[in-house]
Amino acid sequence: MKIYVDADACPVKQEIMNIASKYNIEVIFVASYNHTSDKTYGGRWIFVDTGKEEADLYIVNHVQKSDLVISQDIGLAGLLLRKDVIVVTPRGKRYTEANIDTALQFRYLSAMERRGGKYSKGPKKFTEEDTLNFITTMEKILSKDEGDLK
Repeated sequence: MKIYVDADACPVKQEIMNIASKYNIEVIFVASYNHTSDKTYGGRWIFVDTGKEEADLYIVNHVQKSDLVISQDIGLAGLLLRKDVIVVTPRGKRYTEANIDTALQFRYLSAMERRGGKYSKGPKKFTEEDTLNFITTMEKILSKDEGDLK
């Protein structure tokens, strides 16, 4: 298993590295060139062109079955679930076959409203509770996976 991170706007990079280190799992951060920073958090960094979907395309083309991807991109999640990849958001929500259709429908309806001139406030502010939810979800997934390997 490898962990791929859609890293451009990911607020839990350090938490990912802390958890991955505990389970000795390789982490690959994928970001566009315009998001380079001195703060690398460890892991392996792949920088892609600045096009809108470049990081997503890299991830889709390199993940393998049972890898884990951290992303808040619902469209990417839909593609990855078809490849038997585990997808978790930085807020700790795990996308599954059971909930992805609803998430994609809400995304579509929101896009239609924006085209019609209605704009929502955007996502709520990221909180410490979100970070804790993420850590809990990751620990559940990785500890179960490690148990399956023994």
